[in-house]
Amino acid sequence: MTRTIALGEQDFGKIIENDYFYIDKTDFIKEWWENGDTVTLITRPRRFGKTLTMKMAEQFFSIRYAGRSDLFERFTVWHEETYQKLQGTYPVIFLSFAAIKADRYEMAKKKICQLIVNLYQDHDFLVKSGFLQGEDLAFYQRISVSMDRADLENSLCQLSRYLRRYYGKKVILLLDEYDTPMQEAYTKGFWDELAELMRGLLNSAFKTNTDLERGLMTGITRVSKESIFSDLNNLEAVTTTSSKYATAFGFTEEEVIEALEEFGLQDQSDGVKRWYDGFRYGNCSSIYNPWSITQFLDKREFKPYWANTSSNALVGKLIRESDRDIKIAVEDLIEGKSFRIALDEQIVFHELDNNPDAVWSLLLASGYLKIASICSVNKEYELLEEPAEYELTLTNHEIVLAFQKMIRGWFGVCKSSYNDFIRSLLHNDPDGMNEYLSRVAFAAVGSFDSAGKLSEQMQPEKFYHGLVLGMILDLRNKYVLTSNRESGFGRYDILLEPRSIADDAILFEFKVFHAKKEKSLEDTVRAAIKQVIDKKYAAVLQEKGVPMEKIRVYGVAFKGKEVLVDGGYLGEFERESCVSRL
Repeated sequence: MTRTIALGEQDFGKIIENDYFYIDKTDFIKEWWENGDTVTLITRPRRFGKTLTMKMAEQFFSIRYAGRSDLFERFTVWHEETYQKLQGTYPVIFLSFAAIKADRYEMAKKKICQLIVNLYQDHDFLVKSGFLQGEDLAFYQRISVSMDRADLENSLCQLSRYLRRYYGKKVILLLDEYDTPMQEAYTKGFWDELAELMRGLLNSAFKTNTDLERGLMTGITRVSKESIFSDLNNLEAVTTTSSKYATAFGFTEEEVIEALEEFGLQDQSDGVKRWYDGFRYGNCSSIYNPWSITQFLDKREFKPYWANTSSNALVGKLIRESDRDIKIAVEDLIEGKSFRIALDEQIVFHELDNNPDAVWSLLLASGYLKIASICSVNKEYELLEEPAEYELTLTNHEIVLAFQKMIRGWFGVCKSSYNDFIRSLLHNDPDGMNEYLSRVAFAAVGSFDSAGKLSEQMQPEKFYHGLVLGMILDLRNKYVLTSNRESGFGRYDILLEPRSIADDAILFEFKVFHAKKEKSLEDTVRAAIKQVIDKKYAAVLQEKGVPMEKIRVYGVAFKGKEVLVDGGYLGEFERESCVSRL
């Protein structure tokens, strides 16, 4: 009889008590304990079992779960008497920052304060028993949603001290999704304020806390020491390339095969591997996405379950505003290609706007990319803490599909206008393209800039280039889509190279209106088309035998929210003479 799959359930105890589907990951407890690291940070993508593992650790070590052998006796951690005796013997503090999402620093701080208030209320036996007196009681009573920053930063350290004195043992501190508020702060523009608060809170809780036995943090990214861990020199960071805990999060191939057999789906193993395998941690190169596997076992159909759960706003922001080389690499990845990069897994948030390579670290940490191979590891670089060079690809088929959807979503294209734009493009209808692109551009500009205009950081060329590129992604079955590639005497903006000789090739060139050079957007469109002709952007097509009569060129001119599209066949422009026509 197959077990019930409790989708989304993250409480270890509830899963075991109800005999829900669970793959034994209790070896993590033994591995973590025997490694002996004082403070451990483990980064894994979202929906990879981080919270479930943290709840398992809490319920194994916590005094509150003393005598709960029923939760663990069926699993590998219970095979050794040492761990049977260890269960339920430590005071444990568990908290999660997963819900700390806010648009302003004040609201983020208030949510963190409320989380600490709830934590203290869970330990109110310290007050009710009369254990706390004098200054300790006064501090406890100051814990509130309006507490000052000093009390907030000291709150976890103080609670650790109270619990050590009460139980006579140092505490284990578990912090889940530690980086969620920081990613939110960066995307919403209050990074500096929150980073300073987090630096003080984490330093007090994990560095100067003399009542700490062990500390464990989880998150998606490894935020650099310079940002918030500058004083935390006892931190063991376990990232994608680390060998520790390689199989503790996600499912191994053996585990997936056993699960498929349990649910009578063993004949689907090849499809499951194509869709959901591909994650690599340390030397383990075949880790399956646990969220997608459990969804597939439950629904028995192949879909991009994991990637559709939520979007990564930070990665989206970086790709939208990225330079030409990153956009080229993104296009190549969608085509199934790979690329090499010297990768640093530390995320330095204040450098993200000026460091184009940072997006790859985020995509790797977030699970969208995988390390196909390690190209080089320079021993001298290792001593200098320089990054090694890796070959990166999209992780699996689920991610390829989701990546296309994400890119369209980042540019806010509504489905009806998107379909109308594609239809007009395929039928060589510039008026229809102009109508629908104008409609979408007007709405999308507002979503990028609350002031109603494109910011200086978001250059207009980048915005419209990305908008059109996102709208035409579904044409990949008919066209090879590339952009910003060299051809002739320069770089074209977007090229759609037909996969069938029966279809037209299409070139887009984008130009911003310049009042000193042009009188109208019509003049700007003409200048864009003239640039395509003068710089021979169609050369790459003509070298492949595509005649000018099968090459269409469109100029896209824009001024703020105003946009104009026009164009036609390159052969007609050539015959009628660029000089007289333009």
